Amino acid sequence: MVCPFCNKLDTSVVDSRKNSEGTIVRRRRNCQECDRRFTTYETAVIQLIVKKKNNETEDFEYTKLLNGIKNACVDTGIDETELITLAEDISALLHSKGAIVSSLEIGELVLEKLKEINEVAYIRYASVYKEFSEVSDFEKEAAKLD
Repeated sequence: MVCPFCNKLDTSVVDSRKNSEGTIVRRRRNCQECDRRFTTYETAVIQLIVKKKNNETEDFEYTKLLNGIKNACVDTGIDETELITLAEDISALLHSKGAIVSSLEIGELVLEKLKEINEVAYIRYASVYKEFSEVSDFEKEAAKLD
């Protein structure tokens, strides 16, 4: 680990502790060169791949998920904290499914969660996700809400 103070590679671990869930390791380090201490945190990063409708793949982007949810919820009165929690919950569910998820799974999961929270947001998201092209598409989807 490079020392953030003097940029030397000669650092050693003085102490290591796990958080209560065991998901993060906190390490106190000491630089042998400048003798200053600093803390690092170690977490597991699980890369999630999204398989799109056209069979191309791309890395999962949490911000893309959150922005899609936010766009659907504009002017609905839903608190931003609730939207972030929703996106985090969906992200956690997707990560628990394995290394590869389909864009269809993501879209259906978002629709399921938005349906519980706000019908207007649900219809907005559905109109983009399901690529509505006519007014009748909106009517059919709204009829499913009853």
